[in-house]
Amino acid sequence: MIATVAKAFSVPEIRRKLLFVAAMLALYRLGAYIPAPGIDIDAVKALEDQLTGSDILGFLNLFSGGSLSRLSLFALGIMPYITASIILQLLTVVVPSLERLQKEGEVGQQKITQYTRYLTVGLAAMQSFAYVFLFNSLSAGGESVVSNMTPGNVFLIVICLTAGTTLLMWIGELITQRGIGNGISLLIFASIVSGVLPGIQTWWNNPDQVFVVLLPFIILGVIVAIVYVQEGQRRIPVQYAKRVVGRKMTSGGSTYLPLRVNMAGVIPVIFAASIMAMPPTIGQLINTPAALDFAAFLSPSSWAYVVGEVFFIIIFTYFYTAVTFNPVDQADNLKKYGGFIPGVRPGRPTAEYLDRVLSRLTFPGALYLGAVAAFPTILFNQIGGGFFFGGTSILIVVGVALDTVKQLESQLMMRNYEGFLR
Repeated sequence: MIATVAKAFSVPEIRRKLLFVAAMLALYRLGAYIPAPGIDIDAVKALEDQLTGSDILGFLNLFSGGSLSRLSLFALGIMPYITASIILQLLTVVVPSLERLQKEGEVGQQKITQYTRYLTVGLAAMQSFAYVFLFNSLSAGGESVVSNMTPGNVFLIVICLTAGTTLLMWIGELITQRGIGNGISLLIFASIVSGVLPGIQTWWNNPDQVFVVLLPFIILGVIVAIVYVQEGQRRIPVQYAKRVVGRKMTSGGSTYLPLRVNMAGVIPVIFAASIMAMPPTIGQLINTPAALDFAAFLSPSSWAYVVGEVFFIIIFTYFYTAVTFNPVDQADNLKKYGGFIPGVRPGRPTAEYLDRVLSRLTFPGALYLGAVAAFPTILFNQIGGGFFFGGTSILIVVGVALDTVKQLESQLMMRNYEGFLR
């Protein structure tokens, strides 16, 4: 990994991309410390311990890189965009017009992306409006978080927080287009990693010495397991027959079709965390005894949350794998270029074979994602230790790091091929 990054910096084109990504992430972290206009900074600081101590608000604060506890410009983070993406992807299954758009290729995908952006703005506006009143109701000692609770001032704060999420959405798309990898995932990665130093300090000051000694080994074991499964793949042999193209005879050959154990990556984990964060967040916003009890029932450290998160991870793993890999299209492409799987007839039998193999691979991959997401939470609940890095955070950090390194390797390989052809 270190060698790949060092080699990437030696290539001017890739170095510019890496520096661009670094500049965008630095801008993101700068915005996390700029308070929204109309916010009483002293009142927000008085509330910071209460917010980070709350299970669900602390969890959302982790995904916003600490922006939520400061009510900064990027307080909402990128979560409204993720929620909008989930809603649109689910609607494509049940709404025929969206399903037709999805099948239209790049043009249809651009239209769905546009709808996702509009929905993101609407969700961000609703969340920012709710957070203003939630923070104001949590104010300690009667000191209001909002300097002046007039409609104009509240509207200004809502506009600024919504604009912050819109800017993050644009930054994520810029990183995807001009940088490396998935920009949205890198923003979440930066948010989680920004809490490493406070997390290390919390771990070091923990009174339980057994917990202090064991935690590094536990995290190392979880990381090794993540890398092992993420890199695991089933290689299906593919044979290509000789073909006549024009006046030339192309020689056949053998290769393989790699099917990863976890083809969905960390997307199901991000989606599941976003879905499970919604009910307790709404409970906190309603701020009634029954709603607060419901929020406590689904707090990130509760058994109900763990079970729900594992369930949604499994569902989204199957869903996202079906979206990213179409066995029918793969079978048609193999048949089109004269390829076939030994022992399997081309066409529909090949599609059925790939679908069967993919289903068998996806099940252990989904269980692995759910187990890694739930294991640290269950362990910390049992031993009574607290640490800001849960299984979800570790999965996202390691998964995004692996995907980024693969992007670098593919770009380095492409450059080497281009130099060879010249």
